[in-house]
Amino acid sequence: MRIKRAVNAVKKRRKILRATKGYFGLKSTNYRIARQAMMKSGNYAYVGRRQRKRDMRSLWITRINAAAHANGLSYSKFMYGLKLANIDVNRKSLAEIAVNDAASFAQLAQIAKANLQ
Repeated sequence: MRIKRAVNAVKKRRKILRATKGYFGLKSTNYRIARQAMMKSGNYAYVGRRQRKRDMRSLWITRINAAAHANGLSYSKFMYGLKLANIDVNRKSLAEIAVNDAASFAQLAQIAKANLQ
């Protein structure tokens, strides 16, 4: 008995073409090119998800550095002072405090300074 897969083949192609709907030129209409474009865009998305993590960490460090300089410390001395004080707060939280609650950040900076002496 032969296997008839016309319906499945059409479903497979339709799935790819729907995913590439807004792409430019043949990338949205031609199945072969659309499949290649989808594979490439999926790869870019995969890489981008990892780059976003790097970018966010970099942004947090920049914000902490700016707030630390406003309190008379460099970023590295501020972080080292917190480490000596056994204050274990991640960079995301520190950046949030630096942006939204300057008074609390100033207290952390004072603690860091005191532990550097």
